[in-house]
Amino acid sequence: MPRPSAIAQGTALQAECERLGEWAGLGFDTSPLTLHSFVLREQRKHADASGELTSLLTNMLVAIKAIASATQKAGLGKLYGIAGSTNVQGEEVKKLDVLSNELMINMLKSSYTTCLLVSEENDELIEVEEKRRGKYIVTFDPLDRSSNIDCLVSIGTIFGIYKKQGDGQPTVNDVLKPGKEMVAAGYALYGSATMVVLSTGDGVNGFTLDPSIGEFILTHPNMKCKEKGSIYSLNGGYAETWSKGFAEYIRTRKDPEPGKKIMEQRYVGSMVADVHNILLNGGIFLYPATAAAPNGKLRLLYECNPMAYIIEQAGGLATTGKERILDIQPTTIHQRAPVILGSKLDVEEALGYLNKYD
Repeated sequence: MPRPSAIAQGTALQAECERLGEWAGLGFDTSPLTLHSFVLREQRKHADASGELTSLLTNMLVAIKAIASATQKAGLGKLYGIAGSTNVQGEEVKKLDVLSNELMINMLKSSYTTCLLVSEENDELIEVEEKRRGKYIVTFDPLDRSSNIDCLVSIGTIFGIYKKQGDGQPTVNDVLKPGKEMVAAGYALYGSATMVVLSTGDGVNGFTLDPSIGEFILTHPNMKCKEKGSIYSLNGGYAETWSKGFAEYIRTRKDPEPGKKIMEQRYVGSMVADVHNILLNGGIFLYPATAAAPNGKLRLLYECNPMAYIIEQAGGLATTGKERILDIQPTTIHQRAPVILGSKLDVEEALGYLNKYD
């Protein structure tokens, strides 16, 4: 069989590129849009933008790439296991936790855009030295659910960004703000691929790391959380300590009324992985108060607030069961809170059970 001409080959290649471009939601422009380019494009929408937030995010991406590389090489680099200490939460610190925390702190400081940092791994507020100081405050969990490291389950990094107001010296009061005052939030997921999901207050977009070029490429533009889903995500091991309303809601997910569908339980045990699943497929993520943790277990500033911000920007809801998460006025940097977030109708239905029985 004769080989196709160069013109025919070129025409076929162009058609395939156009098909792939259309399939990816990028129209017929098959040029990849990197996260850095995306942020620069968003920056141009604001005449008063200084570029500091762009610089901050660029430096943070370097840390995230390094953490992603470290998680892939953890076994070879002997980064599994316990580092020999506990963090402020009383949890054993993994070796990869220490590395991830140092990467985040060093890259955020070297961006010359931050003044205060809050990390899950540090007891106290981290102050950036004056010569490196900028106007942004970053709260972060450098490696969410690090206990999953040894068994190769998906893990992640969560972050929230605030802007300091005024010209005075930064203090803890600049950190203790409701989540609704964040200017950006997001998370990185380290799994079969590395992905960053980001919101700067105008919707949610997902970027996947292309290791061949070392760049995060826009693969999930304008992400939306379905109004109703078929998945619920929670740790059923605490069932005996749930309130009556919460227990009844979960019971009716497994044994619904006639005409309603059973919801499937999906629980990884990593907040990033579980919330990412809810964001993509719809449903509800729940981590309520328990007898052992009456104020909830997840941390408000660097877990609950960033995830609530992302979910709300995607059209979902996020609540403690009593109030909107982003309205909470924090009193300490490591404050905890109960969490119910996800698809709007699912969260509203859960609240209905809590209001009825509790």
